Amino acid sequence: MIVAGVGVVINAVTAWFFVSGKDHDLNIRGAYLHMAADALVSLGVVVSGFVIWKFGLKWFDPLSSLLIAVVIFWSTWGLLRDSLNLAIDAVPRDLDPGEVRQWLSDQPGVEGMHDLHIWPMSTTDTALTAHLLMPVPPPDDEFLHDLAQQLHERFKISHATFQIEHGNHEHPCIQSQTCAD
Repeated sequence: MIVAGVGVVINAVTAWFFVSGKDHDLNIRGAYLHMAADALVSLGVVVSGFVIWKFGLKWFDPLSSLLIAVVIFWSTWGLLRDSLNLAIDAVPRDLDPGEVRQWLSDQPGVEGMHDLHIWPMSTTDTALTAHLLMPVPPPDDEFLHDLAQQLHERFKISHATFQIEHGNHEHPCIQSQTCAD
């Protein structure tokens, strides 16, 4: 019980170091949940040891183990879901692609858009590519710079790439013909 009690303290303090970043980085959330689970397991050992020592209820140990396993599974479900989404390059769950599409479509000079893709590059960086239909393209890169900066500020998209198209019907973009987005 004493050794497990020390484990509770060490693991809880270590988990506390990760609290501030757990909502912003999948890796940090994984480390936080790992340390919190270790603290919970150690606490289960302390409580089970006390109950068995004081009351002789040996069945309490497997019961506490099952309860801890349920709590760990429930608390890590979101981590598993987000890890799978990252592995398959799914749109990050805190980002609404419809909102991004609407915002891009509303930009000055943009008359249409297709081939919008949003995916995670890492646990903290998100990428975007899109084809923007602009019959009168911007004269310099200021439009693209401002667009990328605003995407980062509004949607936390850190890497944006755009293809500007004039909308020439004789030479349409091949992606605009093969996708309906």
